[in-house]
This record gives sequence, C-alpha cells and structure tokens, in this order.
Amino acid sequence: MSEVRMQAVLGHRLESLDDYALDSLPLPEPGPGQVRLKVHSAGLGFADGLLCTGRYQLKPALPFVPGCEFAGVVDALGPGVNGVEPGQRYAATAMGGGCAEFVVVPVSSLVPLPDGLDFARAAAFWVDYTTAFHALRDRARLQSGERVLVLGAAGGLGLAAVQIARLLGAQVIGAASTSDKREAARAAGAQQCLDSSAADWSEQLKILTGGVGVDVIFDPVGGEGFEAAFRRLAWGGRHLALGFAGGGIPALPTNLALLKGAALLGVDIRQFALREPEKAAASREQLARWVDDGTLQPAAGVVYALNDFQSALASTFNRQRIGKTILTVLQE
Repeated sequence: MSEVRMQAVLGHRLESLDDYALDSLPLPEPGPGQVRLKVHSAGLGFADGLLCTGRYQLKPALPFVPGCEFAGVVDALGPGVNGVEPGQRYAATAMGGGCAEFVVVPVSSLVPLPDGLDFARAAAFWVDYTTAFHALRDRARLQSGERVLVLGAAGGLGLAAVQIARLLGAQVIGAASTSDKREAARAAGAQQCLDSSAADWSEQLKILTGGVGVDVIFDPVGGEGFEAAFRRLAWGGRHLALGFAGGGIPALPTNLALLKGAALLGVDIRQFALREPEKAAASREQLARWVDDGTLQPAAGVVYALNDFQSALASTFNRQRIGKTILTVLQE
C-alpha cells in the first residue's frame, strides 16, 4: 500500500523566507491524547516571520512547517481522546505546523469555533484577540472611561486591541503610519487617530488628550518611539509591552515611572496560557460569546492561496499590511 502524503510549506533552514517551498510529507498520525486536523486556514503574523528566519526568542526544530494558529475540521482521533468527534470545527495553536493540509495537535489545544466565525477569521482570531483581552483586562486592569493609545493600530493585534478596548468601555486613540491604516483603525472603533510617522506625533497625542495623557498604552511596536510614548502616560498610567515590531528593544529611564506613578507591564500570551490555563480558557469563552451574539466582529485579514505561500510569508514583514495574513490551505 502506498504511503499517504500531504502538501506542506517546509523550510530546512531558519535563515531566509526564500528557503521555504511546498513539499510532500507523510500524513501525520495522532498519538495518545492527540487529534489530526484537516487545515482550512492558517493565520500568520510578525512573530511567524521571525520564527521562519530564526529571529524569534524560541528556535523551532528543523525541518519547520510555519503556522502557529490555524482552523479546520477534526479528521482523526488518537487513543484516549473523548469529547471530540471527526467533522467538528476547531481552531488550535502550536509551535508551527499550520501551513499544511493536516496537522496533529494535543486535544487540549483545541478551541471550538463560534457559529459566526468562518475558518479564515478563526485562524487569525484567537491569539490576537485573547492577547488583547488579557493585556487590557488582566494586566492593565482597564476601567470604563479610561483613555487607551493603541500603537500599530492597523495590524492584526492592534485592530484586536481597538475593538476589545471599546468593548471594555475605553476611549481609544489609534496610532498608525498611513491614512489607509488610520481609516482601518477608525472602522474598528478608534474615536481618534494620529499619524505615528510624523515627527511631532507625541505632540499630536498631547493635544488630543488636552495635555493630560493616556491611561493605558497598548504597544506591540517598541522601537524608537517607546520612551516618547511612555512620557505621554497620565498619572498612574500603564504601558503594555507586547513585542518589538518596530525593530530594536528599547531602554527606559526608570525615573519616568517614578515621576508618573506609572507601570511598565509585560504581556506574554504563551506563558499566560501555560501558567493560567483556566483563566485563558475563560477568556476564550467570553470572546466566543461576544462573537456569537454579534457584539464582536473580528477584523478580516489579507488572504493568500496555498500556492502563493511565499507572498503570504513575505507579508508578515510588510509594514503596509492591514490586519493579519491568512493562508487558505483548503477552500471551504
């Protein structure tokens, strides 16, 4: 009997996106406590580009199949799996594997899809929206009526933060570098926007807040603007550090925190899910309820076909991209 195989995006080095190609791999078999998903869509963001090129904080094993979040249909069950049936719709996360026709994951990683969420949006939803929810509610303890500045407001994570902040009752200022991005942030719910590429953006922010500053900064960008943003915190403000898409890892004069009674708070969704799994599950359940009742409508991403995976991978580093990248593995 001939071996059953599948198509997958595969890289044998962690150096360049050009090292990845469509390849044929044996169909994976689920082991104890695992399920096999037939992948419909995979979500790709900035961190995926870093993983593919060996610049992420963790180095995946080689050969590497990209795609850390994905959505599809249960195809097969491993021994000892209960409560899951073939044909059911789920999303899942893993350290790669989603850019393939099939992927094997622990049953514990599965997230049921709300009825109002198609595979494409589901593949780009859970990580960004759970991260934004955890950051704003749990880490910043955002209160209704507070003012939030979202940096990188037109990226996948930024759009999620704009929507979640509004749902939590905040006033939202979106910072983005182009008019198209600012329009996307407004469409997601930002009441005010500023041009983050302008030399005087910090002064723009001062004017928008009447000189008071913002209560919370949601910052997946880092880079050169980090200190300037922190200086615009109001008394008792909280600066959420979620990543460094802007390039370098910034340093901060600690006297600024003292003078403002302010806090710098790190947000690591991977460790949150590992260390506080019940709380992470409750967050996903709340997000699912919002999707089901129409309170939350996840932002659409930029969609690519599987045979255009190179463009999809390249888009993770494209600073003009609005929303998240979605790779369609199997047409619905």
